[in-house]
Amino acid sequence: MDAATAHATDRPDHRAEPAIRDIPSHLCFWIIGGAALVLDLWSKEWVFSELRPSEIRTAVPGIIDFTASLNAGAVFGSFTGHTEVFILASLFALGFVFYLFAHSGRGQRALHVALALVLAGALGNLYDRAFIIADLVQYEDASGKEVAYIGRMLSDPEAPIIRIGDYPDGANPRSFARSDVEVRKLGVVRDFIKFVPKFPAWVPRLAGREIWPWVFNVADAALVCGVVLLLLHTWLDRQPRGRRRTRHGR
Repeated sequence: MDAATAHATDRPDHRAEPAIRDIPSHLCFWIIGGAALVLDLWSKEWVFSELRPSEIRTAVPGIIDFTASLNAGAVFGSFTGHTEVFILASLFALGFVFYLFAHSGRGQRALHVALALVLAGALGNLYDRAFIIADLVQYEDASGKEVAYIGRMLSDPEAPIIRIGDYPDGANPRSFARSDVEVRKLGVVRDFIKFVPKFPAWVPRLAGREIWPWVFNVADAALVCGVVLLLLHTWLDRQPRGRRRTRHGR
């Protein structure tokens, strides 16, 4: 081993020093997470106060529209109505984020940014599910397909004919026979970002279909970006170790 290699080996590995005791690591984690959370909650409040339920407002022409939408499910609206499960999953994710941060090194800034984004995404949607309560009506249409309508109850939920309008002001009321539907209150997530682009005509079987048909929010975007960055960090972090093992014949 030459002198330069020995000197490099003797250098302290700042990545190994715990982030939990490092003020800059905490600032990175909490400021980025807090900013993303504030942006998520503020944007939801703004959209749902400014847009009517059926209104579509262009944000980026040809790319992004804003439209107020409520989601009673998980990813892509799946598993509608299982709010308690989603809340428990969010709490588990938060615990896992704090565990990873506490066991990270102070020099792992990419990891801290990723964890901050996951934290903001989980907290943003957890807040909605805990405090944004709406009425869910589920029924089967003429073809036997299950349909879910989320809004605000305008009548006695046990009356023979129930009336439910758009969330949150009850506009555009609809009437249902109580015997034909299932009614319950539950926590929902406020979504509003809609991608406009569609597949071009030359794409087989997908021509004219929306590239991303689901409506989402800032919390969802933060979660996806955080998870992708976390995976990239994990993959890149393993590359130097693999090269070192190869160089030393291990």
